[in-house]
Amino acid sequence: MNRSYTFPLIIIGIFFFIFGFVTWLNGILIPYLKIACELKTDVQAYLVTFAFYISYFVMSLPSAWVLNKIGFKNGMSLGLVVMALGAIIFIPAANTRTFELFLLGLFVQGTGLAILQTAANPYVAVLGNPESAAQRISIMGIANKVAGMISPIVLGSIILSDAGDIESTLKTLEGNSRIDYLSTLSSKVIIPYAIMAFMLVLLALMLRFAKLPQIEESKTDTTDEKTPHTSVLAYPQLVLGVIALFLYVGVEVMAGDTIAGYGKFWGFTDVKYFTSYTLAGMLVGYVIAIFTIPKYISQQKTLTISAILGVLFSLVAVFTEKETSIMAIALLGLANSVMWPAIFPLAIADLGKFTKTGSAMLIMAIAGGAVLPLLYGALADNKSIGLQNAYWLLVPAYLFIAYYGYKGYQKRKW
Repeated sequence: MNRSYTFPLIIIGIFFFIFGFVTWLNGILIPYLKIACELKTDVQAYLVTFAFYISYFVMSLPSAWVLNKIGFKNGMSLGLVVMALGAIIFIPAANTRTFELFLLGLFVQGTGLAILQTAANPYVAVLGNPESAAQRISIMGIANKVAGMISPIVLGSIILSDAGDIESTLKTLEGNSRIDYLSTLSSKVIIPYAIMAFMLVLLALMLRFAKLPQIEESKTDTTDEKTPHTSVLAYPQLVLGVIALFLYVGVEVMAGDTIAGYGKFWGFTDVKYFTSYTLAGMLVGYVIAIFTIPKYISQQKTLTISAILGVLFSLVAVFTEKETSIMAIALLGLANSVMWPAIFPLAIADLGKFTKTGSAMLIMAIAGGAVLPLLYGALADNKSIGLQNAYWLLVPAYLFIAYYGYKGYQKRKW
C-alpha cells in the first residue's frame, strides 16, 4: 500500500467502523424500546428499522446534491455532525419516553449515514491502485462487520444487562412505581448516546483539518456515451438488480434485527449477543469471499449459491425449534455476506450514461431494510402466523435473488 494513502485509508476505515457500529445497534434497540416505551405490537417495534432505513430512500438523492455543492471531504464532516444530532435527539426521547422522538433520532442518524456513505465509498476505490480496489473494499467490509458484532454487545450490556429481571419486575409494578421504573430503564441510553454524539462531533472536527486528497470526477465522463435505450428503466439488469438489492437489504436486516426478539420468543432472556451471532456469520462469509472470488468462483455463482443457502437456512428456521431455529437465523448472515458486492456491479453493468442514475436507484433500494422487517412484524403480530412462520417471508426473497444471480443479471432487453 502506498504510504501516502495509509492515513486517508485509516480515516475511511474508521468511518466504515462507524457505519457498522451505528447500523447494528437497532438489533438491541428493538427489544429495549419495546419494553421501555411499552410497545404493544411487533409492527410498532420494527418501526425502529423503518425509520432508520427509509432515510436512505428519502435522502440519497439530496445527499448527492449536497456533496456536489460542498465536496466529499466536507460532506463526510457534515454526515458525522448530522449523525451526532440524531444521537442527541435520543436524550430528550429517553427523558420523556417518547417513541416518536426515538424514531426521529434514528431517521436523522440514517440521514447522516446516507451522506457519509455516499461520500466515503468513492475514496476506497481511488486511494491506491485500481487493481487492488477489491482488497481495500474487503478490508473496509471487515471493519464494518466487526463493529456490527461489537455494538449490540456494548449497548446491550448497558441497557439490557438483566432483561429477564426487567420483565419479571414490571409484572409486579403498577401506577407511579411502574412509570418510575420504566423512566429509569429509558434513561440508560442517555450516557451512551451522549458519548456517541461527542465522539462524532470530535471526528468531524478532526476530519475538517485532516489532509485528504480531493476526489475529482472521472475524466472518462459517460454522459455522452451512446446507449441502446433512452430510459434507465429499459435496462432489465438494473431494474431486476434494484429489486434484488431491495430484497437483500430486507432479509439482511431481518436476520440481524429480529433475532433478539425471536430468541425471547423461545424463552431466552439474555439476547444481547444474538445480533452479533448474525454479524459473525457475515464476517466469516466475507473472509471466505476474499480468498475465493474470483480465483475459484465467480461473483454470479457465489450470489446464486448464497441465495440458495438463504432458502435452506430459512426453511430450517421455520421447521425446527429453539437453538437450532435461532442458529439458522444467525447463519443467514453467512448467506447474506457477499450479496451487496455481487449485485451492485452486475446491476450497473453496460448502463453507459445512465450509470450514475442506476447507482442512485440502487442506493435507494436500501429501503428494503425499512419495508421487509415491518412486514415481518405485521405477520408476526397475526396470531394465526406468529413470529416463527413469519420467516416464510424470507423464502421468496432469496428465490428471487437466486434467479438474479443465475439468469436475471444477463438480461439486456425486456
